[in-house]
Order: sequence, then C-alpha cells, then structure tokens
Amino acid sequence: MRSCPVDQHTWFIIALVIYLLLMVYIGWTGWKKTAEYDEYMIGGRGLHPFVAALSAGASDMSGWLLMGLPGAIYLSGLNQTWIAIGLVAGAWLNWKFTAPRLRSYTKIARNSITVPSFLENRLHDTSKMLRVAAGLIILLFFTFYVSSGMVAGGRYWESTFGGNYLVGMLLVAAITVAYTLFGGFLAVSYTDTVQGIIMFIALLTVPAVGIIYLINNGNSFSDIFSFAANNPYPGSEGQPVETFFDPFAGIPLITIIGLLGWGLGYFGQPHIIVRFMALRSAKDATEGRRWGVGWQALCMLGSVLVALTATVFFATTPDASVTDASSYETIFLDMTRILFHPLIAGLILTAVLAAIMSTISSQLLVSSSALIEDLFKATVNKSLRPKTYMTLSRVAVALIAIIAAIIAANPNSSILDLVGFAWAGFGSAFGPVLLAALYWSRLNTPGAAAGMITGAVVSFAWGMSSLSDTLYEIVPGFAAATVVMIIVTLATKEPNEKIKEEFDHAAKQALV
Repeated sequence: MRSCPVDQHTWFIIALVIYLLLMVYIGWTGWKKTAEYDEYMIGGRGLHPFVAALSAGASDMSGWLLMGLPGAIYLSGLNQTWIAIGLVAGAWLNWKFTAPRLRSYTKIARNSITVPSFLENRLHDTSKMLRVAAGLIILLFFTFYVSSGMVAGGRYWESTFGGNYLVGMLLVAAITVAYTLFGGFLAVSYTDTVQGIIMFIALLTVPAVGIIYLINNGNSFSDIFSFAANNPYPGSEGQPVETFFDPFAGIPLITIIGLLGWGLGYFGQPHIIVRFMALRSAKDATEGRRWGVGWQALCMLGSVLVALTATVFFATTPDASVTDASSYETIFLDMTRILFHPLIAGLILTAVLAAIMSTISSQLLVSSSALIEDLFKATVNKSLRPKTYMTLSRVAVALIAIIAAIIAANPNSSILDLVGFAWAGFGSAFGPVLLAALYWSRLNTPGAAAGMITGAVVSFAWGMSSLSDTLYEIVPGFAAATVVMIIVTLATKEPNEKIKEEFDHAAKQALV
C-alpha cells in the first residue's frame, strides 16, 4: 500500500472528524424529536419525500457504487454496467408501483410499521406464522449484512489512513451505532440524506476535475472516451481492450438477464421499502421517485465516468499508481488523493465512509425491529408500554451490533460473500409476496407463506451452487416464489370479505 505523508494524514483526519461530528449531531437532533415508539421505528410517518428518496438511495448503494462498480468497469469495460441499468430500472418501478400503495395500505392494516407486521395484518394471519418467519429471515441475513459493512469500514480505515483494521472497524461501528441507537429512524434517515448528498457531489466532482486535468495536459474529449479501446493501461495487462465500449462484448445473454435481475431485489428490501411506509402520504411517492431515481441515475453516471477517466489518468500521469492493483477498486480513492488538496480530498473520501455507514445504520434499525416488533412483541409480550418497546429496540440495536462486530473482527470472514446473496434472498422472499399483497386481492396466508419460503430456499440453494456463476440467483428465486405463491393461493380458501374491503380501500387511498 502506498504510504501518505504525515501532513496529508493530518488533513484526512481533520476531514474525518468534521464528518463524524456532523453524524453525531444529526443523531442527537433525531433523539430530541423521538419520543414515541412509532417515531423511533418509522419517524411517525412524517418523512419528506426528498429525505425518503436520498436516505433510501444511500442505504442501498453502499461502497459498491464508489469502489466496486468503477473497478469492474476499469478492468472489463461497459459490459459491467448492466447491474447499474437493472438497479435504476428496479428503483423506478419500486417507487412507481410499491411506494404509494404500501404507504396507504400499511396505515389501513392496523398501522403496520414493519414488513412482517404488514403481511400479518394485511392477510389477517392469527397464527403468527408469516410474521415470525419473515422476522427470522430479516434478522438472520441483516446480522451478517451489518457485519460485512463493518468489515468494509475497517478496510477503509486501513487503505485511507494506514491504520489498524480492528481500530477502524470499531470506530466506524461505534459512531454508526451511536446515532442509530439514540435517534432511531429519524436520525438514520437524516444522516443517510446527508451521506447521499456527499456521495452525489463526490461522484460528479471527481470525474469532472479528472477530465479538466487531462484536457489541460494535452488530451481531448475524444481521447478520453476512446483511450481504453486504443491504448494499453494498467488494468488491461499491457493490451488495448478493443471491446471496452461494447456493453454486449464477452458476456452471454443469460448473464445479462441475471445482472438486470438485480433490479428485482428492490421490491423485497426491508431497509428500503420502510421509507415508503414513513412518507407523509401516498401522493408523496411521485416526488420521492423523481428525487430518488434522479439521484441514483446521476450517481451511476458519475461512477462510470470515474472508470473511463481513470483509464487515461493512470496510464498517462507520471507517478500516479493504483493502490489495489488486482481488482482496481481504489481508483476513486487514488484519483481523489492526487487531484485535490488533502482537506478537500479527505472530505470527498468521506463519501465512501458515508456509503458504508448509511447502509449499516439502516440495516441495524430494521434488524432491531425484526427482533422486537416481529419476534418479541408478536410472540412473547405485546402489552408493554410504547416507551418500553423503544428501550428494548435500542438494546436490540446494541446487541445485533455486538454480534456483527464479533463476526467482523476477522476481516477475511466469508460473510462478505453473503452481500449479493442477501440481496437476492430478500428480493426473492419478500418481493413477489409484497407485490401480490398490494395488487392481488385473492392472495391468502398459505400462498404468501409458501411463496416467501420458496423464494428464500431457492435463492439460497441456487446461490450456493455453481449455477450462480451463470445466472444470478434472484431470477430463479423470484420466479419460483411467484409460481408457488399463485398455485397455493388458488388451491386454498379465498380471503374473507373484510380483507377484500380493506384491499379496495387501500387501493383507492393510494390514488388520492
């Protein structure tokens, strides 16, 4: 790893302290506004669409947007952009079709504040089967998901400051847990919004300054956007990548379908769709969609431009080198350090930390809600005071964080492999069931339970096999869950008239 001068380290630390103090302040502000249990869990259903949109986007993207995607494009070309295209399309469809109905229906369905409680209340399931099964799925996957974020925080600390992995991991975890623990949903949403703005500015600023730098050093626009196909650069092993700008090159159609299938995951991600429940009203979904999808599309464009600019930058700039010379996932970090004053570079580099922390905080909150709201409250004791449940939720945040930190203490833990696998698991288990719950009045408890379990099992089994090398597991998982859900629903008893009346009422409210 390339070492940084002491003065550069100092500037980086100043920038980091500014950022972390801001996050703690926002957490404290959220704590002052959180007096009731439903405020802690979903902000009292008063979230502005701008905050809902950016917090959903920031909690979704994580460090992949700033490190993983640029590195993949740098190495292989635009055939790596299919995931980005699928994600943008999936986000638009999710905001368009899920957000307004979910906001109205969760209110009508006994003021549901989690995905499992909504499924139970929507279908009038008195057996608790749906709620407990859904809560267990969320708790299991998100504990490992949170742990993987902590590992990323430790790696960020190592690569940016040359510090100790464990110290960095614990520092990132402690700050994130602090504002999640005390401020709850409002603190998480506000910090995610600020983190989303930081990510947006960073992803557009770095490639823009890089392009200006290259033009000032004798390159033209045509040079920059054709270089990789005509000249060797570090990531190309000394050979031009003739098909760099061809998105269809070297990738089978079935793999493209699998990559586009990432967009299906949005319909079942609890930490994203909880923002829809928290909107002020169903009509806010339209404004939220514009902010959210616009933010995401521009951030994806910035990520692609980082990779395109980097191919020229590192091949033509003397003494410029890439820290990660295998997967090239540090090109964003390395360009930033070279192009900007250390203080500005430090502030921009906090975008990566912002992406990591925004994801951890959202997942911690959803995990605690699964433990307290969907498991403890549903099966052990549902007669405690709201403030007691809020206290228990804070204890749950700390408990889950401790377990995740213990797992993350080993930076080589295989949990990192579960990130894409967890996305597929949630998308397959919850996506088809939630869409059916919102748009199919015939859905019943047996059908929902069969579909949810099938999606989780097929996605898990496919992801653990070599089949996932050809087709991403969310595609077969989502398809199998849908087919089984429909067959079981049609083969079992219809819902009663009260359930159908609630369905019609929710559908009308979503249009108001």
